[in-house]
Amino acid sequence: QVQLLESGGGLVQAGGSLRLSCAASGTIRRIDAMAWYRQASGQERELVASIGSNGNINYADSVKGRFTISRDNAKNTWLLQMNTLKPEDTAVYYCNALITSMFSARTYWGQGTQVTVSS
Repeated sequence: QVQLLESGGGLVQAGGSLRLSCAASGTIRRIDAMAWYRQASGQERELVASIGSNGNINYADSVKGRFTISRDNAKNTWLLQMNTLKPEDTAVYYCNALITSMFSARTYWGQGTQVTVSS
């Protein structure tokens, strides 16, 4: 059984920083793409950033230059460093990964962590 556990959300003032962490556990053979999504109240879930197994990185235009995604393959973890936060970054953030386990290859989601940015 594979699980993703997120940490690091919270309340911060505009201009501040937060770092989100996601750790994958279980019978993992390989983790390919890792990503962060977010969903603001009343809106659809959107991709924030992704990082492939080859290190290829993509960001949503709205976070370019402010957010940084990174991964630690040895620890099966990935981070989202969020700087210069804005009130419009307020959302529930979800980590996501394509994981090959002992029995299957599929996408997994974390439980979500709330990020609130006050103006």
